[in-house]
Amino acid sequence: MDLHQHAPQQDAAPPATDLRASDADRDRIADMLREALAEGRLTADEHAERVGGVLSAKTVGELDVFVRDLPAAHQRRSAPAAAPFHPAPGALPAEPDDNVVAVFGAAVRKGRRRAGRRIHAYAVFGSVEIDLSEAVFEYQQVVIKAFSVFGSVDVRVPENVTLRGAGGAVLGSFEVDTADSAEPEAPVVLVDGWAVLGSVEARPKRGRLIEDILHRVQRTVDRHVRKHL
Repeated sequence: MDLHQHAPQQDAAPPATDLRASDADRDRIADMLREALAEGRLTADEHAERVGGVLSAKTVGELDVFVRDLPAAHQRRSAPAAAPFHPAPGALPAEPDDNVVAVFGAAVRKGRRRAGRRIHAYAVFGSVEIDLSEAVFEYQQVVIKAFSVFGSVDVRVPENVTLRGAGGAVLGSFEVDTADSAEPEAPVVLVDGWAVLGSVEARPKRGRLIEDILHRVQRTVDRHVRKHL
């Protein structure tokens, strides 16, 4: 008896174009269409028609149809230069720029502030929140060392930075939604550490981009300048 003939065959993985589209996929295509409209590559009617199609698209392949004649789509499909997983020796200070500690309580770092090159977070029967979605990144590499013992550490970053993870968990969870930015010079945030009977979670914050924040700040400055003219 030929066992190979009767062995169940596994279904082949579907091509990428047949995968169901996510909200992030639709947002990415909508951004390309908005840029094409601003550059004059699409008329207002063409833009409206394509955006309507993007909202109703079900698969990644259906989304690609709306941007395949735009230069931005082909530029972004090329793989960006891989960012280093770990910083080079000596690239970061030995001591942290910021210590965030929560013991039987809560500690939060968020808002418009400078992101240090090394941040240490400790949650012991408490919770730590580090939200870098509005932070000013003066350095390309940022390392967050997170330690959670019967607690939680939550990290949020802008969508257009590279996010990496290199931690572990003991009877807990250590989850990092890794992402690679399309921009080679984008900041790289590495979340490392341990969760012991606790949790560490890091992910991009949808809708928060570094460029958007810089533009908003510039508009605020311009308004103040005009008031004093």
